[in-house]
Amino acid sequence: MASDKNRYDIIVVGAGHAGIEAANIAAKLGMQVLLFTLCRDEVAKLSCNPAVGGVAKGHLVKEVDALGGLIAKIVDHCAVGYRRLNKSKGKAVWATRAQVDRLKYPKTALKYLEESPNIRVFQAKVKEIIVKNNRVRGVRTNFSQEFQAPAVIICAGTFLKAKIHIGLNNFKGGRIYEESSDKLFSNIRSLGLKTMHFKTGTCARIDKRTLDLSKMKEQPPEYDVEPFSFSNENIRRSQLSCYITYTNKKTHRIINKNLDKSPLYTGIIKSRGVRYCPSLE
Repeated sequence: MASDKNRYDIIVVGAGHAGIEAANIAAKLGMQVLLFTLCRDEVAKLSCNPAVGGVAKGHLVKEVDALGGLIAKIVDHCAVGYRRLNKSKGKAVWATRAQVDRLKYPKTALKYLEESPNIRVFQAKVKEIIVKNNRVRGVRTNFSQEFQAPAVIICAGTFLKAKIHIGLNNFKGGRIYEESSDKLFSNIRSLGLKTMHFKTGTCARIDKRTLDLSKMKEQPPEYDVEPFSFSNENIRRSQLSCYITYTNKKTHRIINKNLDKSPLYTGIIKSRGVRYCPSLE
């Protein structure tokens, strides 16, 4: 049974971008918030491309900041390079994008959360939403601990009964080396909520020391870009360049010759895919 110390105004499950924003805003409204994460050191971990912003998404980041959110502040603290996209077009479609330090980002996000007196970050796996008389009462963890709250926000991201594909091999996992939350997924379905899975692609990590940058096109950062957060006046002056390379006919031949090793093309993954994908089949 839950003790008085395990009672909260709101429980947030998952400490990715959505989870930390939900916890932050609830705390700023004076609520006592319990934020669950599978690993405290990987709060708001940048699993895919360590960049924030771009067309449409950059506007969203600024809107969240205007509403009191955290993402813009964290980005400005961790950015290693800014650019303004679509400058050859009208200002209506200009968009800011920042490359960020993917190791520093989680540490900064956790620091913001821990500085709030109304947020408790708790490392555990939630396996069940407790519902009595058709009302949410709290959650139960995989250690059978119960925490009570009249509202629960699920921000589990890629972890709900998730599967990782690497070539033709696949296995359960929310992220590489991290467990998926299968019991919570089943519990959500048992409550009558509609569920579905989306596919994403994660680009390979490449060691810069293995690259010949002289054969690539340097894309330097821009220093006349406005920061993401309205609370900041200037961007960081110490930034890094990006480097661009291109495919060619030889690349295309290699890809076409090895499509039988792609889980998407062989039908192991049944998905429409996404409009933009960082993976190269």
